[in-house]
Amino acid sequence: MKTRYAHGGDEHIFVELDEEMSLEAFFKGLSMANKVRELNIDGVAEVCPANASLQVKFDPDVISPHEMLSKLKEIEYSAEHSDTLDTRIIEIPVYYQDPWTHECLMKFRDRHQDPDCTDLEYAARINGYETVEELIEAHSGSPWFVSMVGFVAGLPWLYQMVERSKQIEVPKYLRPRTDTPKQTIGYGGCFSALYSVRGAGGYQMFGITPMPIYDPRQEVKHLQDFMILAKPGDIVKFRSIQREEYDRILAQVEAREYDPRIRPVKFSLDEFNKDIDGCNKKFLEVLNDD
Repeated sequence: MKTRYAHGGDEHIFVELDEEMSLEAFFKGLSMANKVRELNIDGVAEVCPANASLQVKFDPDVISPHEMLSKLKEIEYSAEHSDTLDTRIIEIPVYYQDPWTHECLMKFRDRHQDPDCTDLEYAARINGYETVEELIEAHSGSPWFVSMVGFVAGLPWLYQMVERSKQIEVPKYLRPRTDTPKQTIGYGGCFSALYSVRGAGGYQMFGITPMPIYDPRQEVKHLQDFMILAKPGDIVKFRSIQREEYDRILAQVEAREYDPRIRPVKFSLDEFNKDIDGCNKKFLEVLNDD
């Protein structure tokens, strides 16, 4: 698809890299967003990267829409030749089949495609897994890219770093719920999402994490520098835990003693496409290197 540029009034330009999500489209959009920030263009107020697009807000009294558009097209050309990204990998513990999301999903079964089974059971069946445990292993077994943050404050959207044929895909609820527990790991389409706050939602509920990802008061130890954990380009690795470890981590968080496992990594799109399994293995080795 040829990149599509569209004006949003006098103060925004929307750049659509592709009509469907792919790591190539995401990587190009993130590279463009980073380049806009790096150039520190006079008049640019905000840059918002998304799954396969970005939007730039600017002051038309400082830079005209025509000039802003020209600069973005120049940046697009350089982004096409960008291949590497300095980023980080973050481990997020997940209590799958937890009692809180289970209570919530049972409350809203009339809004689900299959009211006779849980969200995990439904997702396992339609994706060809014989057991829920196999689905959990697939969900937690490979890394994920944070492709965007938003919709509500601090909510990351994650894209699975596997061959497209291996990606988990599930539809959203037929009708949205009016409630979802905070820090629920949800799933809709080809995306995982972490509900940063309690509220309405329509994604299938897989589990919950004791690790805060959003703290506007910045009281949580690992969020004292910035209230939001995830940022586009981060790599996330889910780790399956049981109730005992969930409670232990939660107690550490409340005591302001919890330190999540976060390591710096370099991502190369070219190397990843040549050997997906090999690259993922290297990421996990870095994460587990103490």
